[in-house]
Amino acid sequence: MSVAVVTGAAGLVGSAAARHFAARGMHVVGVDNCMRETFFGADGSVRPNLVKLERDLGTAYTHCQVDVRDRGTLDRIFQRYGADVTVVVHAAAQPSHNWAGEDPRTDFDINAVGTLNVLDNARLHCPDAVVIHCSSSTVYGDHVNSLPFVERESRWDLPPEHPYYEGTPETAPIDHTKHTLFGVSKLSADVMAQEFGRYYGLRTAVLRSGLVCGPELAATMQHGMPGFVLRSLMEGRPYVIKGFGGKQVRDALHTSDLLAAFDAVIADPRPGEAYNLGGSRANSCSVLEVIALAQDITGLEMQVSFAQGQREGDRRWWITNNRKFMEHFPHWRLGTSLRQILVEIHEANADRWTR
Repeated sequence: MSVAVVTGAAGLVGSAAARHFAARGMHVVGVDNCMRETFFGADGSVRPNLVKLERDLGTAYTHCQVDVRDRGTLDRIFQRYGADVTVVVHAAAQPSHNWAGEDPRTDFDINAVGTLNVLDNARLHCPDAVVIHCSSSTVYGDHVNSLPFVERESRWDLPPEHPYYEGTPETAPIDHTKHTLFGVSKLSADVMAQEFGRYYGLRTAVLRSGLVCGPELAATMQHGMPGFVLRSLMEGRPYVIKGFGGKQVRDALHTSDLLAAFDAVIADPRPGEAYNLGGSRANSCSVLEVIALAQDITGLEMQVSFAQGQREGDRRWWITNNRKFMEHFPHWRLGTSLRQILVEIHEANADRWTR
């Protein structure tokens, strides 16, 4: 039987990928030590996802409570399944800018060295597998903050004639910019995945996303802005906006659209390619706009306040340009709107996130 190895299997992307491949008749081997609870506390725990995953998938799923830094154990997992592994999705990561600044060694070991461990085991034990590395838009740092933004009523934005108006392309520079320590570790992993494709011919693909959203996200203040806005509103928590007047812009990508991109890559892999992949301008939103949309969906009112300063290395604006991915994979299209994303998160957590 064909095997899919998914790291970070209990997280948002990992759990969605595990279900996706199991539904296609594959056996899924999940690797996750549930360390997200260490990063973010009880609110950030993915253990409920893991319980549901094992319950729903049954014998189609094998869980390995393993840290991607544990090179020896990871080697034994890949060696056990060997050439039966046809897909590897590497979604395990330390995802917080703030946490990385507090403990840069652990952050780098997880994000950069952990990625090297996964790639090298794929090279040694399943060299014909397609390896999808879930990277981040933070590899570009805060370069976009130097662009000529215009302040609108609810967001910062670029003039329509600007080359980046439809989103940031892969040609954006990565030098002379503040990445944060998290961005540095993700960039290291990103380039490593590309190099395993170009140097060894491993069938790697690097997908650089920003806000990936879905109902399984354990939303916290430091990670998953749209989900945490909804959670705060539904639980009656005051919401504190930090930086840029709440007009900073991001674009949201639903997990189902990311999984469709996985399928496109698996069907036609191009070793070593890196792609920006996000919600594009169609799913772009500022913090203020997400709050307004969340209030409209729930009928509740948010208690909002503004903090001084801004997060280190934060960006005033990020919209993803998907052009390169769509040129290489012309059948892929964005399928889920921002409102649909928030409605789904709201409905999935209505019994859990209560006042």
